[in-house]
Amino acid sequence: MQITTEFLDKHNVSGPRYTSYPPANFFNTNFTSSDYLEQLKASNQQQPENISIYIHIPFCPQRCHFCGCNTEIGQKRSFIERYVDAIKKEINQVCEHLDLKNRKLTQVHWGGGTPNAIAMRYIFDIMNLIKEKFIVDANAEIAIECSPAYLEFEHIDQLAEMGFNRMSLGIQDFREDVLQVVNRQKPKHDVKQIVDYLRGKGFNGINLDFIYGLPLQTADSLKETIEKAIEIKPDRIVTFSYAHVPWVKEEQLKLEKIGLPSPKDKMDMLINNIQQLQQAGYTSIGIDHFAHPDDQLAIAYKNKKLHRNFQGYCTLETTGQVYGFGASSISQLWGAYAQNVKSAAKYIEEIENTGFAIERGFTLNVNQQIVRAVINSIMCNGVLYFDEIADQFKMSADDIKSIVNYDVSKLVDFEKDGIISISEKGIELSELGHKIARNIAMAFDPDLKQGESIYSKTV
Repeated sequence: MQITTEFLDKHNVSGPRYTSYPPANFFNTNFTSSDYLEQLKASNQQQPENISIYIHIPFCPQRCHFCGCNTEIGQKRSFIERYVDAIKKEINQVCEHLDLKNRKLTQVHWGGGTPNAIAMRYIFDIMNLIKEKFIVDANAEIAIECSPAYLEFEHIDQLAEMGFNRMSLGIQDFREDVLQVVNRQKPKHDVKQIVDYLRGKGFNGINLDFIYGLPLQTADSLKETIEKAIEIKPDRIVTFSYAHVPWVKEEQLKLEKIGLPSPKDKMDMLINNIQQLQQAGYTSIGIDHFAHPDDQLAIAYKNKKLHRNFQGYCTLETTGQVYGFGASSISQLWGAYAQNVKSAAKYIEEIENTGFAIERGFTLNVNQQIVRAVINSIMCNGVLYFDEIADQFKMSADDIKSIVNYDVSKLVDFEKDGIISISEKGIELSELGHKIARNIAMAFDPDLKQGESIYSKTV
């Protein structure tokens, strides 16, 4: 596969990330806790039957200047304890409305913030409640995002004892000067030793996260960082593009003063990342995810069984409807999305008073559920077969085409560039096409207003 700066420039337009459809900017405050309660009950008769849980821990010891997450700095232990108690109360409240006898828990994901920055006893506390309430599948994926700056080997022992079997380490860059200017602590222990120790404790799907486009980074320096990552041999490597949105996150203005890489430098970094990781044998998934061929993600991708949610790529086998707990967490159910309030203090107050803390959400109609299935198929597995979607929703292929406003003229340029192949059956993306799957998905989004500036660039 030849990927060039010219190719990426041509297709670098504003567009949704499609971690959900409709995207999160469609969520509105008309959706209330009462609506969520109704959707909780309905979810028991909807697909998938499996249950996924997301736990959001918003606390960080310090704020990285590049961060776009919902985080809070410097909270006292008493506040963190109230927050943990609120999560437990929210879990208990939601469980009252779920069919816990016939549905299995197949996925747990802890994100943040920095989940491993809180005391392990709090994680034990919540995990014990989860095991008490849910039927945990024997092959369940139990994952946690960790900063290596605060990770001790004894923490890995404790996490393994709790049942965790997957970890994502936020490295961002191996260069200490880059970490220093973005206000991020360096790893406390050698990352290769951490990865090897995780393997010894039975962890799989071990992931290293990196960001490209930060101050002081160059194409050559990032090449060295990715080379070091390859030598460590994690199961997965992710190279996220730094999203500069100082109008949303004012802290990012500090990076402007230092100086950010030029768009061309950033493109060079991306192309190098792709070439390096593919040459090292990693399977390229989307534009920035890479998995070892033996990893579950790579296998699911090969078998067209990949899925995606706000927590990232996952397999259809472990995917469930997502029930989110904690401040800012998003529940992704078959019929709706529901997001909690972002302030941890307000979250605690509302949970203590009512048991729910919904701030906004969105209820999908059938047409939107169909568009979601179409976009997920393109984004995750690089194909769209109209008959398969039609069978899922018990209607005709022509009905599906009508609902997504299928228009071949929107795809002609993609076909000419060898990005997709079009047939009566549907479309298939080439290896190059996977790199701009967002662009292709946009052609099947009837609610998209072209050129909308609220979205990030697709490359």
